[in-house]
Amino acid sequence: MPKILAFAGSLRKGSWNKKLVRAAGEGAREAGAEVTVIDMRDYPLPIYDGDDEAANGLPENALKLVDLFTQHDGYLIASPEYNSGYSGALKNLIDWTSRPREGFKPFEQWKGKPVAIMGASPGARGAMRMLPHLRDLLSNIQFLVLPGMFGLANANQAFDGEGNLSDEKTAAIVKGLGKSVVEMAERLAR
Repeated sequence: MPKILAFAGSLRKGSWNKKLVRAAGEGAREAGAEVTVIDMRDYPLPIYDGDDEAANGLPENALKLVDLFTQHDGYLIASPEYNSGYSGALKNLIDWTSRPREGFKPFEQWKGKPVAIMGASPGARGAMRMLPHLRDLLSNIQFLVLPGMFGLANANQAFDGEGNLSDEKTAAIVKGLGKSVVEMAERLAR
């Protein structure tokens, strides 16, 4: 049974991206995976600073996140779009968790592991300007970014009162992202 880690690059409590990645996680569960959904708010990190790292080493939460990445076979990541880019919080998480660590090869925690990316925005383009940038970042640090990224437009109107996607077609597409990560993780494990 593949283990999938799902999270949003948003710190906001009512984040549409947190709701979106949970929907993708449901698709991964339906495909037979064990899914862990985390909230970045539970792993606060200082802004990356090389001097801080040299003086103090990796923060405890960065080490916890590296361990989580290492324990999982695939990932689901959603990010808000801020000025056509991914969130600073997500970039900071990646910066801290990509740092060299004794006993680990560079990028070993996610090298060649599948990830599906998505984003939600209240705008008409649904984070589609941000997603290619996120794809480039994750590919450069050796994630296996799957095709089929998804941008949810008009996210402020896309969820019901319980945080579920209102439109069945959209929900099926998002669940399909979760299923695709599970399928690829299973293929890679053979």
